[in-house]
Amino acid sequence: MRIFLAALLAALAAVTLPPPGAAASREAVAPPGGKANYVVTLGNLAAASRENWVRLGTYRFADDGTVTASTYLWWQRHPEARQGTGTVPDSSCSTTSGSSTSRVRTCEVLTAGGFTGAPDETRTGTYSLADDVVRIHWNIAQTWNEEWYVRPSADGALARLDFKYNTLATHGYGYGSNADLGTRRAMSTVQAFPGVLKQDLVSWSGDNVGTSNGQTFAHSSFRTCDTTTWCLTYVQPSSAGACQAAGGCPNYGGGTGPNVSSIQYYLMKITNADRRDTLWHWCTCLAMERGEFCHSGNSHVKPLMQIIDDNGAFHGWVGAEAAFYNSASADPRKSDMISVFRITDFR
Repeated sequence: MRIFLAALLAALAAVTLPPPGAAASREAVAPPGGKANYVVTLGNLAAASRENWVRLGTYRFADDGTVTASTYLWWQRHPEARQGTGTVPDSSCSTTSGSSTSRVRTCEVLTAGGFTGAPDETRTGTYSLADDVVRIHWNIAQTWNEEWYVRPSADGALARLDFKYNTLATHGYGYGSNADLGTRRAMSTVQAFPGVLKQDLVSWSGDNVGTSNGQTFAHSSFRTCDTTTWCLTYVQPSSAGACQAAGGCPNYGGGTGPNVSSIQYYLMKITNADRRDTLWHWCTCLAMERGEFCHSGNSHVKPLMQIIDDNGAFHGWVGAEAAFYNSASADPRKSDMISVFRITDFR
């Protein structure tokens, strides 16, 4: 008996125990689609609500089963004014002539409030995979779970997240690869992209939620700029549905004598450090109605995150619109323009 106990004690002494307080190691978990870094847009868009919100940012999946989100939040509860980016396109791609129909007006590009700074929020959680679905549980005070279908691209260099379920959101899009989230493509590369980019969008305005799918984005029609090389510009000569007399342009819009229904488009990067771009556009006639050269009223501001594959190739954007109505009216929130969308060749 003594011999048995001595042998047992010797065996136990040979076992190496972790130091006090050390966590047990987790079994490695493959990230969704085998891709660690995602750009994601989410929205809670409900027709009867005036508390809709959109989020835009990044998800990082680690092989220990944890996930970290860094996101910008725009919420009708706390409407934010549009802000200037500090970029004014140069004379090679803009004009100081108010009558031009081929070049945008020389105006400072605007974006959604706060998008030029750091993300509003960071949260962590855990994830698991079952078949083609990734499930995320966020470790926050309230219950927040997400489920996405994971769809790999044909060449395996990119993965798409298709919205399945979310405790708090109603719509969303996501794309991931193993390219670092600091990897991005220059505006000249965006303009020269050889593929066809199409937009799928879910939007809220006037207590209505609408969808628009398969709309071609005319990236190749944009002009590159010689000096402000991080900016692209484009004047859409006319619009059949927007910029009309009944749409806020009673004196100059489509259907009037002047019949101006052109749209001013500006597309630019926010920084070299990450995936952020932004799109700004407005009806020319709206500025004319106000007697302005650059429109200071309600315009479309659309923050974007570039979709980049494993090889560093550009495939479009996920984005959100956070255009809060600037008015002293009794019900300004009804006229907010809020959306989540993707513009990509992988749909």
